[in-house]
Amino acid sequence: MNRRFWPLVLGVVGAVLSAEPSRASETREPNDWGIAAGFRNASIPFAAAEDQVSDFIPLMFYDGDRFFIRGLTGGVKLFKHDDWQFNLIGRYRYFDIPAEYQNLVRGDGTDVGVQAKYLWNENLESNIELMADDDGRYYAAFDARYKWESGNWELFPYATLRWKSSKFNNRYFGLDGFVNPNDLPNRIDNKIGSAVDLTVGGELRYHVTRNLYLLGRAQFTSLDGKTRDSASIVDGTYSEYYLGFGFFSDKTKPPRDSLALRPYVRVAYGWASPSNIGEILRLNAESDPQENRMTSIFYGHPIADDLFGLQDLDLYFTTGLVYHLASDPYSVTLEPGEGINIGDTPLTRTYDSQPTPEYILGIKAYYSFHWPFLWRVGFAEGLSYIRDVSNLEQREMDEKGYRASNLMNYLDFTLDADLGPWLLKDPDRSLFLGIGVHHRSSIFEQSSSFGRIKGGSNYPSVYLQYSW
Repeated sequence: MNRRFWPLVLGVVGAVLSAEPSRASETREPNDWGIAAGFRNASIPFAAAEDQVSDFIPLMFYDGDRFFIRGLTGGVKLFKHDDWQFNLIGRYRYFDIPAEYQNLVRGDGTDVGVQAKYLWNENLESNIELMADDDGRYYAAFDARYKWESGNWELFPYATLRWKSSKFNNRYFGLDGFVNPNDLPNRIDNKIGSAVDLTVGGELRYHVTRNLYLLGRAQFTSLDGKTRDSASIVDGTYSEYYLGFGFFSDKTKPPRDSLALRPYVRVAYGWASPSNIGEILRLNAESDPQENRMTSIFYGHPIADDLFGLQDLDLYFTTGLVYHLASDPYSVTLEPGEGINIGDTPLTRTYDSQPTPEYILGIKAYYSFHWPFLWRVGFAEGLSYIRDVSNLEQREMDEKGYRASNLMNYLDFTLDADLGPWLLKDPDRSLFLGIGVHHRSSIFEQSSSFGRIKGGSNYPSVYLQYSW
């Protein structure tokens, strides 16, 4: 899923971020930045034993001069003319079916397209969008969105009218072409034709204190008569709710014109480990019998140089390219009833690792301290998309009986020290030598975005990071 779109989207993001103003004297705080997490609950409009499904969702926010991301939607600002703005955008789309089938069916996806935004005034905007999924099933949408603000409260009511092409509506509302979980391996054949739907809802953001906010969203979607009368639909009006919290720029303070931080480039080399993240952090990691390795390069763009008033806590928006190296073949035998082996005899699988790229998008935080020179502890949260699932992950998924996921949650734990005072003559530049753990995870079956699975991969690493 999205094998063509994710490399393109994250590649464009990296190029655009690196083109943002990057010298310390020119780097300003973005208008909005943040990272959030919460639970989404959605009703299921299809004929199913369950009528609701829940997800845990990590979200990122950033509003720069050229690139923006707002929760499930991100994009590049192409150009602006008077009150019009034209963007290239991508948006994550949920496909709500019972959780027990989500690992098999995988209907979630990322749609990409173009957006024309018109600003009626500082509080009211409308958008016209033409979007498509990764197989070219397209739809068009018109929406209006208003911003109301009072004290610590911000409310964003919106309404969206969407026209769906026949292929899109047949696929995601007629379930045409999907595997029928109750009648494997048969596929559903249900063609409805083009249709429209209407969504009304609102988002809420409450400022608790400093950088801490509470978030909420509720929306209702109504299908047209032809779609709601389809054999696949039992409820022509369905809903979605979201509750969470996040850390954002402090709304009581205007964005700073200049940050003391500088952008960075980081290069790393890592070795795979089947150990979990806790064992690795306790320096009790096992080596991977297949000796999988990776190398990576990251770019970090400054977004804030304090959080909750802590001047030693720095935040960056980061994007990275990871290259997984080839490794020797490795065989694993699964006994009957173990993992994916549903047969009556042992099943032996050989994993032949091929090189594959991985793409990262996230927010990285560093806490600095002197002992007796400058050290930093770092942590990143974000998204990781790998073109071909590494055999390290595939082995674990097969042992657990899951279908692996290309898209996963990304975590990064680091510890480094500044070698700049000894190796560099320029005091405005720094060179850090560090160790870290590159971690892909799936949030313990709590997210359909990551395949509703449990597990992932870890790569202890060493790196050099240069800031200018």
